[in-house]
Amino acid sequence: MKNRYITPILLGAGIAFILYSCRSNIPKKAVAIPNFDKAKYLGKWFEIARLDYKWEKDLNNVTAEYSLNDNGTIKVDNRGYNVTKDKWEESIGKAKFVKKDNVGMLKVSFFGPFYSGYNIIAIDADYQYALVAGESLKYMWILSRETTIPESVKAEFLIKAQEIGYNVLDLVWVKHDKKG
Repeated sequence: MKNRYITPILLGAGIAFILYSCRSNIPKKAVAIPNFDKAKYLGKWFEIARLDYKWEKDLNNVTAEYSLNDNGTIKVDNRGYNVTKDKWEESIGKAKFVKKDNVGMLKVSFFGPFYSGYNIIAIDADYQYALVAGESLKYMWILSRETTIPESVKAEFLIKAQEIGYNVLDLVWVKHDKKG
């Protein structure tokens, strides 16, 4: 008698988990930029700094390349050199806009139906430097079209990140050298 309830409960819990993992969040005080230009954002970016987490641990020379897929989603090609394993690592995923494609709020997936927040919260007029917030205060990236970033832009992004609640002292400053 009790077995007939187990399957619907497990199915419901599974659906709830998938729906929860597919939503996109943004930290409380962060705001995704309006008037976002998807075409200008495409291309190669160098990771200047990040809050470290297990998928990027020990990576230097990190880049992210964004291009359009045929179905309108954005292909995300992340690449970095693992200094501990002495080898290149690559992860390919896809990104979708959460609201409109002119708001810098996206969700990114590298694992099937599971998405995570990717929110562009600051960008310069020429789309050369970007500050990206994850779905919580555990995830943040500073990106540049070059392997460096001007001190003035760096300072501006760090102030904005602190105002949102990020602990910028925990940032990993990514090294870029001539490998690969």
